[in-house]
Amino acid sequence: MPITAPDYSRYFTDGTSFACGRDMTGTLSAVRVGELALSTGQVVACDPFVYLGSGDVEPFTVAVEPGRYAVDAAVATLVRPGAEPESRPHTRVAAVRLVIRDVEVAGWELALLPGQDPAELGEEEYFGYGVDAGTGCFYDASAENAFPGTQEEEGAVWAAMESVGHGPDVFMAQGEDGHNLAGFTSGWGDGSYPTWIGRAADGSVACFLTDFFVVPHESESETETGAGAGAGAETEVQAP
Repeated sequence: MPITAPDYSRYFTDGTSFACGRDMTGTLSAVRVGELALSTGQVVACDPFVYLGSGDVEPFTVAVEPGRYAVDAAVATLVRPGAEPESRPHTRVAAVRLVIRDVEVAGWELALLPGQDPAELGEEEYFGYGVDAGTGCFYDASAENAFPGTQEEEGAVWAAMESVGHGPDVFMAQGEDGHNLAGFTSGWGDGSYPTWIGRAADGSVACFLTDFFVVPHESESETETGAGAGAGAETEVQAP
């Protein structure tokens, strides 16, 4: 069967710890990225430095009411037990969620693009978006052309990314005509990563969540660290 979603609620619970490979442990904390404007309610997730403004990405088939919604990142701080403390903590963005309703999630389903059918997925496969520049994002479909210069390594998205400094690598970029974009580094880097839709008990959309595989799923061996398999793939790939 296709990959299944773990309990993502613990990812956004400060202090949650996990084993990462044979010699590292991680501790999770929730970080507010910002507030995303969805003027149409059609959500796009992609690598902005590769696909934003290209016309090659589509919004997910599930849309929500237009509005402004919080974006949170689950940031993992990784340490090697017994090692000397580092001057700058080793952090990775484990997952990012776009919160539509701040309620408990009763179930998860893969966020799909037009033409994608979960019935076609094999064992431990999923649909995900390809990352080739180590970064992911959320934005409204109407903001596709609101960030000129991104493909030329200039403009608002590049400036926002470069201003992050020494904090967690998450940022908000302000585009033209009131559009904005929530960006974040993609876990261990390039790969292909699934986005899930969390639904409340009444069936309404609670959130969209991208998993960057920093936290090993229960089915994974402890030696796997979670880099997305099949770098650059945009459809189904083998889960790490």
